[in-house]
Amino acid sequence: MDKRNAMRAGAVSAAATLMMLLSSPAFAATGNATEERASLSVAQSLGLFVATPIVLFAIIAGLVVLGTSSGSKAKAKAKKK
Repeated sequence: MDKRNAMRAGAVSAAATLMMLLSSPAFAATGNATEERASLSVAQSLGLFVATPIVLFAIIAGLVVLGTSSGSKAKAKAKKK
């Protein structure tokens, strides 16, 4: 079993190394720091980095609550019968 785990670890390491080597030219293609770039306003930054994660969290939490509450009701009805 140890040989199998070692082979799996070697394969994962080789795949990760290969992916890093393939992506390295993309890292080198960054632009010059003196180029003018579009900047975000304060409101856009807050919307992107604060409001968006909060909204996504609320949506996911709501879906989880809806899923667990409907499952609880079904189990309670099954127990009563």
